[in-house]
Amino acid sequence: MLKNQLIPEWRINKLATKAFKEDKVKTINEIVSKAKVAIVSDYKGLTVEEITDLRRRLQQENGDFAVIKNTLAKIAIKDTEYEGLGEFLTGPSAIALGFEDQVSPAKVITKFIKEKKKTEIKGGVLDGKVLTANEVKELSNIPSKEELYAKMLGSINSPATGLVNTINGVASALVRAVDAVRQQKEAQG
Repeated sequence: MLKNQLIPEWRINKLATKAFKEDKVKTINEIVSKAKVAIVSDYKGLTVEEITDLRRRLQQENGDFAVIKNTLAKIAIKDTEYEGLGEFLTGPSAIALGFEDQVSPAKVITKFIKEKKKTEIKGGVLDGKVLTANEVKELSNIPSKEELYAKMLGSINSPATGLVNTINGVASALVRAVDAVRQQKEAQG
């Protein structure tokens, strides 16, 4: 007699389901542990195409968006810096994650919500600190790394550009003065 024949069929399905859930929890934990920020939103009213669109936008910013069963997510984030997300995991929930930049996921999801007017942010966690929905929206107003780099380079280049323009201005004035003297001497002589 085979081993599987000793276990009732419903028990095999239950064991398979439990193993599947444990694997899913482990996967969620591994992914979330790599994130720098996590934002929970609902997804009511969104079509599969819209969810896919949001996921693609976040992936372009080195993030991701996943609809995750609340109970599995709560188990996966237990005893991590993202445990605070548990209070937002009620009803239909999805999690937006940022793996490189803490601001970009907030910008992407906030812009998406403004465009679609179908879903809302529930809250998030940044560096272990729980953020309210309003704090996530405020986070989205902070300039991204690229914007900050551009401003910083502009600030660094500004004095150098001013110095170059001043030197060029002095050199141009000197050339004009020398040319004026030359023209004056040619006119006299």
